[in-house]
Amino acid sequence: MLAGFFLAAGMVIYSAFVLGGPVNRPTRLIAEILWGIGGVGTLALGLWLALYLDAYEIWDGWIIAAFILWVLATGSGAQASRGVQPVGDNAPVAVDRRTMFAHWMRTVWFVALLVVMVWKPGA
Repeated sequence: MLAGFFLAAGMVIYSAFVLGGPVNRPTRLIAEILWGIGGVGTLALGLWLALYLDAYEIWDGWIIAAFILWVLATGSGAQASRGVQPVGDNAPVAVDRRTMFAHWMRTVWFVALLVVMVWKPGA
């Protein structure tokens, strides 16, 4: 649960950046750390649970879908991260359309991942 919260918190910070909030190095670093720890935590815990619990198998459709959504969210997040770079202390950054699209796609993939993990379609 904490790893999912870290992912969401990192995305909220990036949403502020994309919507025109000022970007500074410490805040961007915090967002990156939250996303990184949350991503590794959700992947590790998800794989561990899939292997440990007898009710689930690693090849269950919803687990494969969750892994694919995790990869898509991580890829979109990497592209968004490259597009949001601090230029000075609390200076607003003009975020281009590709970066905005990557961030909002990361948000869509993350919400879809949450839906798959909560409702486990096909389980």
